[in-house]
Formats: sequence, C-alpha cells, structure tokens
Amino acid sequence: MARIKLCFLWHMHQPFYRDLVSGEYRLPWARLHALKDYYGMVQILEEFPGIRQTFNLVPSLLLQIGEYAAGEAKDRFHEVAFKEAELLSDEEKEFLLSFSFRANEQRVIQRFPRFAELWERVRHDGRISGRVVNAFTTQMIRDLQVFSQLAWFDEEYLANDPVIRALKEKGRDFTHADLQMLESKERELLGKVLGAYSKAAARGQIEISTSPFSHPILPLLCDSNIADVAHPYIALPAQFAYPSDASAQMAEAKNYLQNTLGSAVHGLWPPEGAVSDEVLARTAEAGFRWTASGESVLRQTLGRDLVAEDKYRTYLWENGGENGGENGGENGGENGGRKIHVLFRDRRLCDLIGVVYARMDAEEAADHFVGELHKACDGMLQLGQDATIPIILDGENAWEHYLENGRPFLRALYRRIMADTKLEAFTISEALEGTTPVRLQRIFPGSWIDGNFDIWIGAEEDNKAWELLLKARRRYDENTSATAENRALAWQELMIAEGSDWCWWYGPEHPADSRGEFDSLFRNHLANVHRLLGEVVPAELGTSLLKPGEPQNRAPTGMIQPVIDGKQSSHAEWTNAGRYRATHTSGPMHSQRPPIQEFLYGSDGQNLFLWLGQGESKQRFDSIDLNIQLRNSAAEQFSIRVCRGARGIAVSSPLAEGSVQAALQDAFEIRISLAALRTKPGGPLFIRVEVWNEGLPIGSLPGYGELELKQTAMAAYTF
Repeated sequence: MARIKLCFLWHMHQPFYRDLVSGEYRLPWARLHALKDYYGMVQILEEFPGIRQTFNLVPSLLLQIGEYAAGEAKDRFHEVAFKEAELLSDEEKEFLLSFSFRANEQRVIQRFPRFAELWERVRHDGRISGRVVNAFTTQMIRDLQVFSQLAWFDEEYLANDPVIRALKEKGRDFTHADLQMLESKERELLGKVLGAYSKAAARGQIEISTSPFSHPILPLLCDSNIADVAHPYIALPAQFAYPSDASAQMAEAKNYLQNTLGSAVHGLWPPEGAVSDEVLARTAEAGFRWTASGESVLRQTLGRDLVAEDKYRTYLWENGGENGGENGGENGGENGGRKIHVLFRDRRLCDLIGVVYARMDAEEAADHFVGELHKACDGMLQLGQDATIPIILDGENAWEHYLENGRPFLRALYRRIMADTKLEAFTISEALEGTTPVRLQRIFPGSWIDGNFDIWIGAEEDNKAWELLLKARRRYDENTSATAENRALAWQELMIAEGSDWCWWYGPEHPADSRGEFDSLFRNHLANVHRLLGEVVPAELGTSLLKPGEPQNRAPTGMIQPVIDGKQSSHAEWTNAGRYRATHTSGPMHSQRPPIQEFLYGSDGQNLFLWLGQGESKQRFDSIDLNIQLRNSAAEQFSIRVCRGARGIAVSSPLAEGSVQAALQDAFEIRISLAALRTKPGGPLFIRVEVWNEGLPIGSLPGYGELELKQTAMAAYTF
C-alpha cells in the first residue's frame, strides 16, 4: 500500500556569541533556548516510539551548550540574574530590566501573573531609565531575576520537577535561596541536553544531521557573485570567493558532531537551504549522503510550476545526469565523489506549523495538518506511489508563540501520525531507502527564501559587511607573523564571522531591536581577527554598519478625514496618518511576505480610521478577513470582525449600529467611533489585527502582543 513518508527535520541553531579574546558571552540565547527547546524537543519522543525524526544540530550551538553545561561560560546575563538582589548596582538593575522581557508577551510573560505585573510597570516607558529602576523595590528585582530564567524552563520541568514546579506555584516574593535553587536546576537541565540526543540516536529514533560549523551561506562563501544569477543586476560587493572555507566548515562540522555525540552523520542542511552546483559537489566530497533545499529552488531548477509528483519525491544530483529526466537506476546510492541526494521542503506545510497553528487549538491544528498531508498526496497514493514529504523547520523560534511552548500541539500531532495507517514518520536516511530518485544535472543557485540570496547580500549594509569580512580574510592569508596559537584563534573568528546570522540582520528585511547587538558582535569578531594577528584594528570596525531607519511605529502628524471607500481617493487623505511597518519578522518566522504590509491609522477627533493594505504590490484580498481587537485604558475589549460577503463587506461588532464602517477595494479602509470605544480623551488605545485566510489565522499585526496607537495633542480623541 502506498504511504506518506513524513520526514521532520528540526533545525537547531544559534550563532556563536562568545568573544574568543575576552571569553565573554555577549548574548544569552544559546543558554536560554537550551533550557526551553533543545532538551524538550527530543525528550518528548520517548512518549511516541513510532515517531522517527531528523535533528539538525549546528556545531557552533553544541559547543556553546557544552561550555554552559560544564560551567565554563562567562555570561553577564546569567551573572546579573543570579546575583544577590541587594548587591546589584543601579547599572546592573537597568541591565536586568532591559533584557528580562525579551519574550513573547502573550504566551510567556502573561503566563506568570507576577511577571506580567512587573512588565506592566515598564511597558509604557519609552526606555529603561533611572526613574523605572527606582520604582522597583529589592523584592520586585528579585522576582524579576527569577522569572527572567524560570519562564525559559522546559515544559517537563515546569510540570514535573518538584523544585521548578514549586517556584512556579509560589509565584512571587522569592528569596535568594529560591534563586540559588533555580540556578542549580538550570545547570542540571543544561547538562542533560547533549545526552538526550545521543540516547535518542542510539535507540534509532532520531537521525542527527548537521550544518557547516558556523552556519555560513555556502554559495556566497564559494563565490559571492553567484547572487547575480537569481537576482540579475543586484548591487554586489567586491567578490568574496573562498570555496575552501566552505569545505573546511563542512569537514569540521562533521568531525565535531561525530566526536561529540558519537553518532554517524550522513546529512547536511545547508544554512537557509542555500545551494549551488559547487556547494553540492563539495558537500558530496565531504562525505555527506543527502542534503536539502526549498521548493522555490526546485521550481527554478525544473523551470516549471510544481505539482505533487515534483515536490514529494527524492532527487539525485550528479555530474553528467539528465536534468529532470526519467528516473535513474540509483537506489539509495553511495556518494561516488560528486553525487548526493536532495530533498525539497514544502513551504506551505512548513508555514502552517511555523506560523499558523500557534493561533489555533492544538487538537484542531493537528487534525488540520494531517488532513492537509492527505490532501496534498492523495493523487500520488491513488496511483500507488509513495510520497516523501520533508517538513524542515527551525526547531525553536516558533514554539514561543504556542501555548505551553508547543507541547500540546506536538503531542496531538504525533498521536495522529501514529494512528494513521497511511502516514509514517521516518528519518531522512530511512526515507531514502527503497526510493528511485529523479536525476538532476544542475541545481539553480538560491536559498529557501524566495529562491535567492537577497537577505544576505545586495543591500548597502550587507555589502559593507562582506567587504569588511573580505579585508580580514585577506589579512589572515597575508600576515604570517602571528603565533600559531593566535592564528588558530584568528581562523576561528573568521569562521564565526562567515556565519549567516550577521547579514540576516543587516539590510531592510528584518528591522528589530536586536540589530544593534548583532552588528556589534559581527564587528567585534572581525576586530579580534586583526588583534590576534598583531595588527591595529581598522577604524571602520569601530563604527556601526546600520543605517538610521524609519521607526516601526510612526505617530500621526495631523488629523485625517478619509472617505471610506477602500481606495485612496486623494493624495492628501492619509498624508498625516500614523504608520506601522510590518516586516518579515512580525511573527515567529521569516515568511514570504506579511499578509498586511501597510497599516495606516489616524483620527478626526471623533473617529479612528484604519487602512490595511499591501503597499505597492496592490495585491487583492480575495480570501482575506480581519478580526480587529481593540482595548481602551479601562481594559475594556472590543472585537470587530470585517469579512467579505456575497453583498460586499460585512461587519460584525458589539458596538452600536453605525459605529463601524468598512470598505474594500485596493485595501481595507475602516472607520470606528471613538465614543463607542469609550476611550478617554488623550488616553491610550491598543490594537491587534488578526488576518484570516480561508478559515485559518495566517498572521497578525503586530506579530504578538498589541500595538499602542501613538498619541498627539491635536484634539480630545486624536492619536
């Protein structure tokens, strides 16, 4: 009987946060995600012996977890969190306040009433200031220390560990002894992470794959000019071409994984699914049997729109094969030097887990996903063909947006997979056995994101970063006078600087508060290369590469009085409106494009006006509905539903008739009476817009929490 071979690959990755010269960890995310995600994601499989999966572990992450588990990591975030509250300086208290709330407000902060209470003390202040610090008593500071760590603990510990459960139930008024117990439990949990993967691999339930050591975009490492293929005439920096670095990063990764976890490594997830012919050749030569990319790369490789028979099968890339031709005779196959199996992730199915299901009931989401798997593959199964579906996802970032870190959803999903006679969850190597792959002679150079490399190269900030990296790389080759020890450290710093994460935050795609921290880290890694070589650090490394950008939420500059017709009737209609910029990271993961890109708002003193559109793309909203959640300063909540109907736009709301008006042509244009919302003159108003498509919640503005509509002093009810 034909079946669906479901191949989950959970990708576990963090960039390298340690300064190799000072030894200090500049950011705590490897430690915090080790507490919250890395242990629990593999440990949960003990409950479901019929579920087999692949976990992709990046060596730069494992090295950091190992140092934390061994007590060797110097982490200021950890030190401030566990220092006696009475001994914290004002500067340390400001530091604590500045990082403790960097978590999902709805799912993490609001889960703990005392944590939410402390957040309310600071949320409306534009920045952490001395005034805010002085408002926090020693007890409040200690409670915040506890929650800055406790909120990141694995669900199993929160539910079943006596110490952690007791702290959660205590809820407030913690003592320093409580804090010490929490620190001990943190060390205990960190020490279990790597062992959990080794045990799961030893019992055959998981396959461990890897990525190049520091997670670089391999095609750009081999030749940065290749970005021009997917995006002709893109502005490019001076050519960076060090293919030997790509090979070195892969070889070092494979050796590290095998030595650290004692497990054979047959697969490599190229960072961001970024591939090219040279990358596949070098991956095969490094001894890897399989790799993967995204469906946008497959579409451009085959030169046609994809059908199920294209997406849900395996491929064999090799020199001399026939591109997209008849099935070859290679069954499983060996590397043969320059051949390698390739799978391509289904973006829509992956985005359902990564983006959509966090907003749904766990059981309903699991039912929907299994239904979508069958729907996608029914045609192949009816023809007696097996379907191989790679579900390749970040294994950590999405869960913060789920109830209880996604564990109810995963349990519901795994139960259904085990009960379904047409579904079976395999490791990728298992799924390759018995398949007859389609041969590919070439592959289109691109990543899983839009089939190009635009996230990492082409923007002014990106290109400047590549040129600084090139300068340091050349100096490493030219300067041979440093000691062997210093050259070895300089080489490690170069490998770290080649990682993908730095340019992820450069350019216009991912504006966020953390951009400054990643910019500083990148420049520091490059500065260390010059220091270790005994050279003066170039002055340009002391200056941020970030260009000043438009604020994500810009206040209105005057009153507006638009006509509610769903189109911009005149240029002046929305000129004075406030603007909120939606980004690719308005939610838990990078997506092709936010469902609403342009959000304008303003007032005439009596009404709130909203414009929700797709900006210059002019995309139609044929299947989009809106659920607008509003909250006034008295915490009264109002839910307004704007739906497409047979006779046009239909509005459902608890407000008096005539209080809401809506239209849709080029965009959603909406008027809401401020008096009906009972907002105080000049008082705050908070909004959250949920976007639905064909009955599924596909996004929201903002990605989580609420947006405060900015005030001006124009009139009694203006914003």
